[in-house]
Amino acid sequence: MRIGIVTATYPPSRNGVATSTALFVRGLRALGHEVRVFAPRHPAQYRRPDWVEEGEVYRLPTSFRAARMLGAPADYPVLLHPRSLTRRLPLDDLDVFHTMHPFLAGRLALDWSRRLSRAVRAPVVYTAHTQYDQYLHYSPVPPRLAAPAMRRHVVEFAAQVDAVLAPGQAMQEMLRRYGYGGEVQLFPNPVDLSAFTSPRGEPLDGAPFRARYGLHLHAPLAMYLGRLAPEKNLDVLLAAFALARQSRPDLQLAVVGDGPSHADLSRRLPPGVVLTGGVPYAQVPQALSAADAFITASTSEVLPMSMIEALAARAPLVAARSPAALDLIREGVNGHVTEPNAEALAQGLLHTLDPQALPALRRGAWETARAYDLPQRAQALADLYSDVLERRSR
Repeated sequence: MRIGIVTATYPPSRNGVATSTALFVRGLRALGHEVRVFAPRHPAQYRRPDWVEEGEVYRLPTSFRAARMLGAPADYPVLLHPRSLTRRLPLDDLDVFHTMHPFLAGRLALDWSRRLSRAVRAPVVYTAHTQYDQYLHYSPVPPRLAAPAMRRHVVEFAAQVDAVLAPGQAMQEMLRRYGYGGEVQLFPNPVDLSAFTSPRGEPLDGAPFRARYGLHLHAPLAMYLGRLAPEKNLDVLLAAFALARQSRPDLQLAVVGDGPSHADLSRRLPPGVVLTGGVPYAQVPQALSAADAFITASTSEVLPMSMIEALAARAPLVAARSPAALDLIREGVNGHVTEPNAEALAQGLLHTLDPQALPALRRGAWETARAYDLPQRAQALADLYSDVLERRSR
């Protein structure tokens, strides 16, 4: 198949949508499919001498200034696509389009599928990744005005595509809540399990990561890895850690990531917490392999890559109750779901780190991660495209 991926975020951007999209692209290409990616230009492409673009990636004009004005996260530039550029892009022979966004990138996918000169329109697949309600505080428009328009747009967009996918229950529920009545297929994100094992098939050694950031090699280590932003409930996370440390004085916490809350967070870290900043994606497996448990207080997650990757690193999950936590966690098998308060999270973390329970939880984490392995998920996506194409040709 010839597949066109139209996305508003792609590496070197660092976020879950960019990462999962790039993994699917790699997995589809490994299966022999031709994949062309249409993505925003990114400044890091030109600042990083080691950056090498993989395969056919067509970079579209963007504006980070417009993104800031609209309240978009820093790694989501606004696409600026002159119609004249369409004529210069290799679109005419694509069999299917796939987009992860209902806004500008999604509109491009729909427009391109309709404008191509062919007897049967190329179908469009849409994966709903983001609970937009949780991010309206970034918008310059008051939420009471922005929310109805945003919901209406998402529903109208979903009604025009040929298949709607959701990586987790949270997105299925969101689309229903917005008023979308069509089919929404559950379609989880992938993880590259091979990146989390040594050439001999053993777990990665996280000791170099601990040493790099001054973390004790043998003391228990909890980790949060992700965006540092208000919607992640980082205050609750730090309070939970401080409570747990009263029972386990040697307990450590590594907060890995960057975002708008970084500066504020760095000024009020409790004892035992190390703020590493962002790490290159290639170092994420080793970072997570250094952890004894992954902890999050966020209730806005869909099916975050970081939580799936933590399972692949054999780090059990301790998470505040959310649809994502309920999707991923088998209670007492690969982690614990708690109420979204500091006391409950602290108790969940202590139960997870109990030396009698931790080895079994680590095994359970790895077994859970196997269901998300990239070759398996990429084949499932290729099969889905084939089904959509077959329906379109009838």
